Amino acid sequence: MLQAKVSIVLLNWNGWRDTVACLESLRQLRYPNFDVIVVDNGSTDDSVARIRETFPDVDLIEAGKNLGFAAGCNLGAVHALSRGSEYVWLLNNDTVADPGALAALIEKAEANPQIGVVGSVLYCADEPERVQCWGGGYVSFRLGRSRPFVGPVPDEKLEFITGASFLLPRKVIKKFGLLDEGYFMYWEDADYCFGLRRAGLKLAVAERSKVWHKESASVGKVSARLDNYFNASAARFFARHASLPGVTLWTGVTLRLAKRILAGDWGRALAVWNGVRGRRLEPTLLGVAGNLNRAGD
Repeated sequence: MLQAKVSIVLLNWNGWRDTVACLESLRQLRYPNFDVIVVDNGSTDDSVARIRETFPDVDLIEAGKNLGFAAGCNLGAVHALSRGSEYVWLLNNDTVADPGALAALIEKAEANPQIGVVGSVLYCADEPERVQCWGGGYVSFRLGRSRPFVGPVPDEKLEFITGASFLLPRKVIKKFGLLDEGYFMYWEDADYCFGLRRAGLKLAVAERSKVWHKESASVGKVSARLDNYFNASAARFFARHASLPGVTLWTGVTLRLAKRILAGDWGRALAVWNGVRGRRLEPTLLGVAGNLNRAGD
């Protein structure tokens, strides 16, 4: 039986070392029918040359500028659909995949036609036995923040699948479209999943799909830039999905501001404030190659 064709989409921004390591792991996948698309999100280093030199057979698309996470992934996904791929696997470039990761994702996706997105179990790259995220997590509208599940949970508890490993069936993309490009970075995965769940589709985690992930490698774990984009995207998400968006947003923002002010980190506090007020950093100043929704709290 011919297995469904899958296109794996990686987004690169000045991170060719991570991207090459990820591509090396994809060579070991025990799945017979896949190709890889790398979207370079306007890198200013020699990423394009390095990736082409090491992996001349990989399809490399040059975006020409930093499009952001959602738009960069969408560019790769549209290219994948034009090739006739039945699934698009959005995978962070700062990951290493287990050889069985893709096969497990497809098996899970094909077990139930009502599944809209399938995620992997993410493990910490620097602590390989520790679960970083059990595929996704939940959103606290009371506190204005998101949290990952860090251990096994029933699929029914999942409110979103993290964009770090995000398998989309072609039929879902055709019916519901791709990620909202109004999110430059963060919350676009939750937004998409909330829309699918509202339409009656299910989210799922393939527990045998193991992926090791360097959290927030493109901007750093602690970063004013991360704070700026996280809060700008949070404002968009809660305006769309919260029953009391103003209350939810400002509760979360107040908590994040207080945390940074108490730590004496006025630069990050200002970044939070500017983000929620819609004053985003210029894309050329911010590397976007990966995503994990819980960053920025």
